[in-house]
Amino acid sequence: MIETANSPVAPVLTAKDFSTDQEVRWCPGCGDYSILAQVQKIMPGLNVPKENIVIISGIGCSSRFPYYMNTYGMHSIHGRATAVASGLKATRPELSVWIVSGDGDSLSIGGNHTIHLLRRNFDVNFMVFNNQIYGLTKGQYSPTSEQQKVTKSTPFGSIDHPFNPLALALGADASFIARSMDRDPKHLQQMLVRSHLHRGASFLEIYQNCNIFNDGAFEIFTEKSTKPTEALFLEHGQPLVFGAQQEKGIKIDGMRPVIVDLNNGVSKDDLWIHDEKDIYKAQSLVRMFDDPSVEGHFPRPFGVFYQNERACYEDSMKMQLEEAIALKGPGDLDKLLRGREVWEIV
Repeated sequence: MIETANSPVAPVLTAKDFSTDQEVRWCPGCGDYSILAQVQKIMPGLNVPKENIVIISGIGCSSRFPYYMNTYGMHSIHGRATAVASGLKATRPELSVWIVSGDGDSLSIGGNHTIHLLRRNFDVNFMVFNNQIYGLTKGQYSPTSEQQKVTKSTPFGSIDHPFNPLALALGADASFIARSMDRDPKHLQQMLVRSHLHRGASFLEIYQNCNIFNDGAFEIFTEKSTKPTEALFLEHGQPLVFGAQQEKGIKIDGMRPVIVDLNNGVSKDDLWIHDEKDIYKAQSLVRMFDDPSVEGHFPRPFGVFYQNERACYEDSMKMQLEEAIALKGPGDLDKLLRGREVWEIV
């Protein structure tokens, strides 16, 4: 703190204040570098004291993240970052807790923990770096790898049907779901800030390029030549428009979305208007997950798909404890452990 004549003033922080002296040990060109940079850039503007920020990771390339953030943090165990974060948030609800995980860490061994974190709705920020591959263990297919993916563990091509992460999160009743990408820094910064501002469990899927084991997996959504027609950017209260000249749109025909040409007599007033509170439309948006190689496919949406306000787990737990103490007084742990079903053996 900086002392003034009247009161202490918090120092003005910059992105450098959130960078450590640790050597960043990711492969050159890895998308994780961009994600790290964007997180460090938005942190000063969150108005959260640095000592109240915690980064918790599991296992994987992305999980080195806490070493490179000058905050409190923990490199936890495989698939259990969500469980560790839940315990921390329950006991220290004032902290800003950020979870860093990969598609393998959070959707394979940690899949069960992921869905329960989301349904409980702890006020945490959950970043899933999705590169559709196991990078740290050198290129095996992951739960998000596309079918027929040839890897070291699937030499004839994967026959697994992949997870759709946002559909999974919505099915687990996540109160905030969004998607961004490593190669769109401004959009990623916006989504990180939105995640922070949401009160509840924020699930942010980030498309992250692994240039060693799965290079170009999301190139069609990130390259200038294809991005305008393949990526659909969602804005609350705005029509769904895309295309190189913003000449295409999506409207609702009955109960189904259809692609229309705005040059053929269709007005923007006729299009689907995005509403972040509409769970029924969100279910359609998360299902716009077509194979980009298929003719006539929908563009892939990016942005905030859905958010709603509901009670956070840590708040409900605190209220329950306060009510119990007011009603029955301080608890007796020995009595609780002993229980009611006790007998003596003579």
